[in-house]
Amino acid sequence: MSKLFRYILLLPALISVLQACMKEPDIQPNTNKGNLDALWQIIDRRYCYLDYKNINWDSIYTEYAVRLDTVTNKYGLFDLLGEMLLNLKDGHVNLYSEFDRSRYWKWYTDYPENFNSSLIYTNRYLGNNYRIAGGIRYRKIAGDRIGYMYYSSFSNSFSDANIRSVFEVFAGCKGLIIDVRGNGGGLVSNAALLASYFFDEKKLTSYISHKTGNGHSDFSEPTAVYTEPHKKIKWERPVVILTNRMSYSATNEFVCRMKYAPKATIAGDKTGGGGGLPLSSELPNGWMVRFSASPMYDAGMINTEWGIDPDVKVNLSKQDEANGYDTIIEKAVSLILD
Repeated sequence: MSKLFRYILLLPALISVLQACMKEPDIQPNTNKGNLDALWQIIDRRYCYLDYKNINWDSIYTEYAVRLDTVTNKYGLFDLLGEMLLNLKDGHVNLYSEFDRSRYWKWYTDYPENFNSSLIYTNRYLGNNYRIAGGIRYRKIAGDRIGYMYYSSFSNSFSDANIRSVFEVFAGCKGLIIDVRGNGGGLVSNAALLASYFFDEKKLTSYISHKTGNGHSDFSEPTAVYTEPHKKIKWERPVVILTNRMSYSATNEFVCRMKYAPKATIAGDKTGGGGGLPLSSELPNGWMVRFSASPMYDAGMINTEWGIDPDVKVNLSKQDEANGYDTIIEKAVSLILD
């Protein structure tokens, strides 16, 4: 096991150790006010983006505390607390109960989709005769000159044997397209592994910090995160990664790493972000809240919470879509062949 993967596996334990130095939220009673106070304190002390996003969490408490008088049952309380969390504008923030899950989706719903899944299953791209290796669907396109991989979720695992087989099929291709549009994330370890096949040397690709105190800006010194090349498998020709606003969380991390791969180009739309490593905590009534606890940055110490810009900005043309073409895939083909 490489140092990189050992570090990824140890991250939750490391964060727990660092946060153990922080003052625990005050014990609150299992009342409407007690649950609101507990939620507010958890975010106030442990959420990592309050200052970065210029959120006045004190005023938000005042706004929602006065509305507690209107709450008559658990559903009303859940809706009120879920609405309060929407102010964080974070897709990694959720409130979980036995009957619902709050969510913030504007990181992609407020933007052009730039992806039509039905297009990639036409004969011009994947068609019906594509191959499947682990969680990856793949086929040669553009007259067999380019390899095309569609990876819908980093929760879907793959092995070295899977990737070796994909690269063998694409051995005669001039380049490779990896489509992670619509990929909302999954396992960061899968993101790191997939990126490793495209590096020829160990390279600094990001940083991570951890909360060390209750203050909104109490963070550890940034820890450097490196991407190491895979020891046995390597793609040494051009690769284009396709992104849209639904490329989030672990996908955001994959794109952050691939920015520094020697023959990689990012094309499409800005990613959705989700740069904070999430943790969870419990309210007095047993509901769970998930929140971003550790901010991540690219190698230039730019925060990746709001997303990563592509090298080549391309939108899906409505005219192309109507004619059965995916503008973004077509641009990737031209980037490789021209």
